[in-house]
Amino acid sequence: MMQRAVLLLAAPEWIAKLIGLAFLVIPFVAAWALISEVRFGATTERMAKLLETEGGLPEDNLPRTPGGRIVREAADAEFEKYKVEAETAPKDWRSWFRLSCAYDAAGDRKRARQSMRDAIALFREA
Repeated sequence: MMQRAVLLLAAPEWIAKLIGLAFLVIPFVAAWALISEVRFGATTERMAKLLETEGGLPEDNLPRTPGGRIVREAADAEFEKYKVEAETAPKDWRSWFRLSCAYDAAGDRKRARQSMRDAIALFREA
């Protein structure tokens, strides 16, 4: 791969040079993304274990469909509780962690991930 990147960078066409540059840059971007995801998962796991020892993990007691999915109406109702908790304690990583779990149960993966990022930032500050 490296040999092709060098050959493409040496080619006279600008598009070949761009492809050669991409061959050199993409592995670093991929490595950064992989490391970021592993760190995200490891930190989330540490936080979950700490919450578990404190007895602060949200219970997984929501009703499910026969296929195993959480019933959306029940998740939405439970979500409000965690939303209020995060609003009343915005600097507590535990409330953001639980809010992230509520977003996930409600099916909003994008907001769940952002709430977990917020929880991780607060966790690292503490």
